[in-house]
Amino acid sequence: MSAYKINDPHSDENRNATAEAKVCECLERIDERDAEIGAWEVVDREGALRQAKTRDQSADRGLLHGIPIGVKDIIDVCGLPTRMGTPIYAANVAGADAACVALARAAGAVVLGKTVTTELAVFHPGKTRNPRNPEHTPGGSSSGSAAAVAAGMVPMALGTQTAGSVIRPASYCGIVGFKPSFGIIPRAGIKSQSESLDTVGLMANSVEDVALFAAGISGDREINISIESAHAPRVPRIGVCRTHEWDQADNDTEQAIDTAASRFAGHGAHITQTELPAPFAGLCAAQKDIQLFEAARAYAFEYETHRDRLSTRLRELLDEGRSISWPRYRAALKLAIQCRAMISDIFRHVDVLLMPSAPGCAPHGLQSTGDPVFNRIGTVLHLPCITLPGLRGSNGMPVGIQLIGPFSGDAMTLRAAHWAQPVLLR
Repeated sequence: MSAYKINDPHSDENRNATAEAKVCECLERIDERDAEIGAWEVVDREGALRQAKTRDQSADRGLLHGIPIGVKDIIDVCGLPTRMGTPIYAANVAGADAACVALARAAGAVVLGKTVTTELAVFHPGKTRNPRNPEHTPGGSSSGSAAAVAAGMVPMALGTQTAGSVIRPASYCGIVGFKPSFGIIPRAGIKSQSESLDTVGLMANSVEDVALFAAGISGDREINISIESAHAPRVPRIGVCRTHEWDQADNDTEQAIDTAASRFAGHGAHITQTELPAPFAGLCAAQKDIQLFEAARAYAFEYETHRDRLSTRLRELLDEGRSISWPRYRAALKLAIQCRAMISDIFRHVDVLLMPSAPGCAPHGLQSTGDPVFNRIGTVLHLPCITLPGLRGSNGMPVGIQLIGPFSGDAMTLRAAHWAQPVLLR
């Protein structure tokens, strides 16, 4: 193995390692583990090595120089298949990079390949298993991206979230997952499911790494500088928010939230209990209505032309989306707008909200990718959300905690998470 340490892109060894050495280390790790984990749809070995050699010969040094990344297989990468977890697109090859991939390359990243997604980024699982225990789901829909990072096959990976497809699998696999504010990262070149909700997300092993990744792609250097220059980060004000769905949290998640709040308070954080206003009780249902209504239209071609090639679960969900009336959809949008205004008032008193990342640890078995119930609110409110690892459930599997910040407060949310991550690990 080379000197490159996949789980620490910022180590002294890595700063001096060539891009080619970094890619070779990733490829070795894939050869060691992916037969068991199944995180990759396509590994572009020759292409990645060519990219790496080009990086090594270039005088340009972008924020992501020489760092290998994985790309969720609903995101186009020029010359590689975009199969989207469905046989409908088994022969589909992208003719151009998605905007987020092109921006990552412009910042110096090396695309290693495509990671497995659930069917059309909904619920029907692919082949991926959880690296922490292959008998458990990795979550979804960004299954392969989370598993590839958790297994040390790649230091960073792109995913997408429409309900909980970044935060939940990152929590299940014990890594950092970051869903930025809606619209911060462009979505051109990505298979659309919901125009109102789809968000590009990022996965890595540390807050520092997802901040670097986000800065490199978004162009918002404050996201990165805010962490690199934070020698003594300000202790955040944290609102513990159990949400109207708290009864769906199991004992492991309840304990994780209590433990996190206690540790944060012990290190000087100002902790308050934050209750969401009454209209938020209907927000999860509204998010689901918006997602299903828009998905039924976004997947109209697949439904009308290849219905027999869709899973039973997806056909049922699209039927449900088609049954939602226009007035019901508009009412859901109206509630989302109302709650976005209300949440702004809450962030006058706290910097971030502490909420569950998932109902519990990754469920046993591979038939389900879990429930996004604790992710729907953050997504429909368009807020920056980050899940932090470090705690474990009664079965030894990871259980994440989620910090949510105000809209466009990505830098502040990452600063709070940067402060919180080492505290959580103590």
